[in-house]
Amino acid sequence: MLPSRRTLLAAGAAIPVALVAGSAGTAHAASTSELVNGDFEADGTGTATPAGWTTRNPPGQGNASYTEAGGHSGSYRLTHWAETAYRTETSQEVTGLANGHYTLTAWVRSSGGQNAAYLALNTRAHAEARTDLPPTSNGGWVRLVTSVRVTHHRLTVSVVSDANAGNWINVDDVTLTPGSTAGLAIKGGDISSLAKSEALGGVYRYSDGRRGDAVKILASAGMNYARLKVWVDPADGYNDKAHVLSMAKRIKAAGMKLLVDFHYSDAWADPGKQNKPAAWADDTFAQLKADVYNHTYDVLSALKRQGTKADMVQIGNEINGGLLWPDGRWDNWPGLAALLTSGAEAAKAVSRSTQVALHLANAGDDGGARWFFDNVVSYGVPFDVIGLSYYGYWHGFLNDLQTTLDDMVARYDKPVFVAETAYAFTLGTDDDLENIIDTASELVSGYPATPAGQAANLRDIMNVVEAVPGGRGLGIFYWEPAWTAVTGNGWDPADASSGNAWENQALFDYDNKALPAMRWFGHR
Repeated sequence: MLPSRRTLLAAGAAIPVALVAGSAGTAHAASTSELVNGDFEADGTGTATPAGWTTRNPPGQGNASYTEAGGHSGSYRLTHWAETAYRTETSQEVTGLANGHYTLTAWVRSSGGQNAAYLALNTRAHAEARTDLPPTSNGGWVRLVTSVRVTHHRLTVSVVSDANAGNWINVDDVTLTPGSTAGLAIKGGDISSLAKSEALGGVYRYSDGRRGDAVKILASAGMNYARLKVWVDPADGYNDKAHVLSMAKRIKAAGMKLLVDFHYSDAWADPGKQNKPAAWADDTFAQLKADVYNHTYDVLSALKRQGTKADMVQIGNEINGGLLWPDGRWDNWPGLAALLTSGAEAAKAVSRSTQVALHLANAGDDGGARWFFDNVVSYGVPFDVIGLSYYGYWHGFLNDLQTTLDDMVARYDKPVFVAETAYAFTLGTDDDLENIIDTASELVSGYPATPAGQAANLRDIMNVVEAVPGGRGLGIFYWEPAWTAVTGNGWDPADASSGNAWENQALFDYDNKALPAMRWFGHR
């Protein structure tokens, strides 16, 4: 939503002097022992320097920071905006603090397009902690957090914009509380396609062009968790038990944890298809439950025996519509619940410490997630964690993602993670198959299909997960960062000539070099 000042300008109305004069240098506010006027309700509208805060603009620049109507929870908000390119900082020093960790929380909106727009905590003794504001083209408010350790009893809270003409941000309900968000526990990626890619000649390089092992390249960037899908009897022989065991050794050797994603199929399982493995097709329901148990136990116990125990498992993949159709379809909850329970019990029989996740597509659909997990709870299905796929070009805005994540935690008292996400770094192709995302109209507003746009999209999703209350947003898995265009490693495991429609969303570019988005695995 554009700030009201723009409307005033368009109408030719008089602009309050405070909005155009600004403070060329520094308007100092008194230091306080707690954050003051974080809801910006003290002054009404048109105040260049809100009570308790300081406004800083470059010499000669008019003011670009002011309060106006339209708050998140109250009547007013802080806005940064100007007709011309501008830089501005709204800050407040907080003193007399007990040493320890503190977390800044704020609700924000942004036009996007700035050179930089972020929240910051600065203690002068440690590196500044920042969280960037995401573009919010739908006008929805998004909650962000950032944390820092105080060692000298003081810190400075800042809202900073380095913006182009007409860019704007809104900030409201800023709070500072003791404690830390502790960052993200999971900074992961699904590398299921990697073994086949390497076998067919796939090459991977660090950002400087040095050739390397893709697992080690990802780990060096900060990836700490790998996800591997397992199919029962795949046509190409990949993503089976043997390949999962082999890849698990490399993953654990690189210091990562392991998530095993059971599809309970011979090929892709997702909301549009949940086909039984051919070997199970004619089994009775009692046999099918045993199939699920035995397959799950077999893979996980083999991993445990070789010293690469799974840290987490998914009982099914994107199971909004159920699994193992028709016996476990969404409209047969007794059957679906029994099959999910069979898989979960097998996982816990191998290791009580292995976390059991249930995974849905479409993290922007809170109502659909509620319907599914209300049934899960009603039927007594055991699970530890909720995983949700979120692709911004399909699944709604960041505030939709935040609504669902927050609701899942509050309603079911379980931690959450984004089980799949990805974004394009180009609209070009590197093979003969049209990519899934290949036109500008398919992109998320504010995120161009460039290396920088891809990195910003991943960053902002991670920031939303980090802001889940109580630190119960575990993290994210980037889907197929290493699925580059390698002949023979296409979508269809039964067709060696099938192409890859995903290479423009990998984290390696068309020269096989690591892309900037990969650095966000090193996010705090």
